[in-house]
Amino acid sequence: MGRMESDCRIPMLCLRPRVLALHALFWGLVSLRVFGAALLSEEKTTVARPVTTPCWQMEEFVVAVECSRCNAFQSKSWAACIQTGYAERINCTKSNKDEYKSCRSTLMEEHLFWKFEGAMLGLTILFALVVVARQRSLDRLASEKVRRQIESI
Repeated sequence: MGRMESDCRIPMLCLRPRVLALHALFWGLVSLRVFGAALLSEEKTTVARPVTTPCWQMEEFVVAVECSRCNAFQSKSWAACIQTGYAERINCTKSNKDEYKSCRSTLMEEHLFWKFEGAMLGLTILFALVVVARQRSLDRLASEKVRRQIESI
């Protein structure tokens, strides 16, 4: 007879709460990053107006003024400011037109990143507590079972 091998493909090391929490954190970060990026990239629907295609979608352009926050008036009146609240002035090289293009600022990205990190830390702590509570519950059930077996002898 050959030696007995376990059908379990996961070593016991992987079932420790710390490792499980790290796995949950990693896959949570991956999934939220993917779904968060998909949600952030969706354009907000607005009232339909006849819109001409901006020159920067059809030709090369040069950024004239870097990405900056729109003021209250610009946020309501410029189409470029509606989506993210930030816009940059660009110059299309072929037609030599100045237009405004929506952009994402590094400050906004950093703020979103830290909100995401905070949410992930909170979820990690929550699920670590759930794992510890579940483990204590299972330990209690196991010790009760052993106590009943000893009493029946």
